[in-house]
Amino acid sequence: MSGIYIHIPFCKQACHYCDFHFSTSMKKKDEMVLALAKEIELRKKECYEVVETIYFGGGTPSILEISEIKLLIDAIYYNYNVVENPEITIEANPDDLSPNLSFRRILFEELKTIGVNRLSIGIQSFFEDDLKLMNRAHNSSEARECLEFATQYFDNISIDLIYGMPNMSNEKWLQNIETALSFDIPHISSYALTVEPKTALKKLIEIGKIDEPKDEVAQEHFQILVDKLSENGFIHYELSNFGKENYFSKNNSAYWLGKKYIGIGPSAHSFNGISRSWNISNNSIYLKSIAENKLPSETEILSKKDSYNEYVMTGLRTIWGISLDKIEIEFGTDYIDYLLKQSEKFIADDLLFINENILRTTKKGKFLSDGIASDLFLLNLE
Repeated sequence: MSGIYIHIPFCKQACHYCDFHFSTSMKKKDEMVLALAKEIELRKKECYEVVETIYFGGGTPSILEISEIKLLIDAIYYNYNVVENPEITIEANPDDLSPNLSFRRILFEELKTIGVNRLSIGIQSFFEDDLKLMNRAHNSSEARECLEFATQYFDNISIDLIYGMPNMSNEKWLQNIETALSFDIPHISSYALTVEPKTALKKLIEIGKIDEPKDEVAQEHFQILVDKLSENGFIHYELSNFGKENYFSKNNSAYWLGKKYIGIGPSAHSFNGISRSWNISNNSIYLKSIAENKLPSETEILSKKDSYNEYVMTGLRTIWGISLDKIEIEFGTDYIDYLLKQSEKFIADDLLFINENILRTTKKGKFLSDGIASDLFLLNLE
């Protein structure tokens, strides 16, 4: 077992770009925390391996009380075999970490006391106009204040930044990166602004209130990001993730390396090496099911083709690449022949390369890795 992910399905307000499962009503928060603890117990028989990481995602986990976070961590320790020093991450919004001076001291100290040793803070931008466009709950000063304080208490901190924003110049994006670097943060996750269906952003673009993000702008921003972080000692270990040595996310790395994990909470996904399951994305139905000692989930048994496609997708996104030896051993001659043939045009265009029998993206191909992967895993060999 690699890790346990806990989805906290609540947010103060809806960001315009977000299509994750959450509710802005806190009425069922107390009931939900107890249900999460119960699901942790109900699923203990699924885990026969040691738990190495615990990750609170969402939604907005930082809306929970310290006592509620502790309850869930304690439930995991009680029901599972946990390594001596697991990576315990909590996603947090700046406004939850910077209300006032005395509260911040107590909050950070208590988080450390209950075992949290890694923060993932949703900064997104240090500019007020960007935050308003995204409908973030925090402002620019809170983004800076929370980092000034968090870095006094936590060494292992990651922040999120979004690039490819409408009307964001290269100079402005570079300022965002340089501001992040000024806090000596050891990990940065950065994503292109994506327009998802059924989001407020999609609707605002359709009615002409916001310009549609441009792919060429996002690609320029991505290259600026890669170059700047590389200059400052960061390793680009996954398409959207950059960490200094010994500061890669253990939780996320486990996903990309195909390790097992259990997802707790509404909409959370799980993987046991053979099948993938996911909980229903409905808080009320989730709560009712858990109260009846039922797991509100669906399961899909992964075919050989599914497993191959998954490995190709995750492998191309990471520095670990796709092991051609693994493809041949685990999937067979037909698969390795197909992969090599499909890769030829990308190798010729300097988007992929093979070294020590590992297929990886070149610097030029990194931004295009998902699109390249789709050409490598669209096959029917079974």
